Amino acid sequence: MEKKRLIIALIFLLVCIGIGYLIYRVFFYKPPTPLGAPTGTSTQGQFPQTEEGANLPFSTTSTLPTAENLPETNNGVTTQPQRETEIVNTTLSGATKDSTGGARFYNQLDGKFYRVDKNGNIVALDDQVFYSVQKVNWSPNKNEAILEYPDGNKIYYNFDTKQQATLPAHWENFSFTSQGEKIAAKSLGLSTENRWLITSDPNGQNAVAIEPMGDNADAVNVDWSPNGQIIATSLTGEVLGDDRQEVLFVGQHHENFKSTIVEGQGLVTQWSPKGNQLLYSVFSERSDFKPELWIVTADPDHIGENRRLLGLNTWANKCNFSDERYVYCAAPTTLDTGSGFAPGLADNTPDNIYKIDLQTGLQTQIPLNNNHTINNLFTGSDGKTLYFTDKNQSGLFSVPLK
Repeated sequence: MEKKRLIIALIFLLVCIGIGYLIYRVFFYKPPTPLGAPTGTSTQGQFPQTEEGANLPFSTTSTLPTAENLPETNNGVTTQPQRETEIVNTTLSGATKDSTGGARFYNQLDGKFYRVDKNGNIVALDDQVFYSVQKVNWSPNKNEAILEYPDGNKIYYNFDTKQQATLPAHWENFSFTSQGEKIAAKSLGLSTENRWLITSDPNGQNAVAIEPMGDNADAVNVDWSPNGQIIATSLTGEVLGDDRQEVLFVGQHHENFKSTIVEGQGLVTQWSPKGNQLLYSVFSERSDFKPELWIVTADPDHIGENRRLLGLNTWANKCNFSDERYVYCAAPTTLDTGSGFAPGLADNTPDNIYKIDLQTGLQTQIPLNNNHTINNLFTGSDGKTLYFTDKNQSGLFSVPLK
């Protein structure tokens, strides 16, 4: 009997020891940390799973970021570096590139013309005040312009020599040669037989009638090519249907240039810097009547060759060449069906800016910090800065490119 009680007591003791050991293992035991393993690191000899790797506390890049590439922080909030800068804060028009590497423009508030040099300094081109200028037609390489007023008057003004001349009020659609020594324009008389494509000196002297336009003046776009051989394009070619048009090229001496075909309506054009290519936009049923951007060879010996679609929905007048290979374009982030007929539908739509490589077709977006509906854009003559104006904001903005 006494032996039986001893056995029961021994068993009870062993059970208590076992339960105590289990409690210790479950609630109090911690495995030893291996040498060289930081606290909290797995020691199971396996690579982390995909979802675990996303939280690793180190960079997976091969090199550390440099200080200038690190985003700025403000009380722990990450901010992107400023891209565009408002360099002129006033209501302006007629902004274009300047031969000094910057830009020039007309200040609508004080009626004066100014230059922004490549260092951002703003200097008046002249002390002369020109009130209520409606449109500015700049000479590409000279400090001269043709100014148009709401009442139809036009004057030529040279900011270097102070020479001023009044041009005929019925002259329209002015275009300078690349060196500024001549202009082309439409001379629109009251009767159709007195409507001509003409050339003259910028001050209106030595006018020459080039081609009669008759009832087709609206189909002619005066745009002197940089190589000086073509002074206008005309949509008076063969009728090819609703979505195809033949574009004729007009020279000074009745040249028989080849034509080219465009796949749509609403033609808007822009020459490359040397005049070897023509950038243009058209819209058609195929594009839901949204503008499409195209490029085509346009030097007189090869007009119409290498015509290709660039894959961007925008208008050619929202683009600017930096050289024969690269062009910068502002393209609306969204476009409504039919916007080709009514460009004003995009007046409140933000734009993205793209750099297009015309050799490879590669499009690279130029980042901006804020939304802008871009009116016109152009690169400085040194190619280091992109300038633009906004349809809904006053001022002139710049974006560094290099």
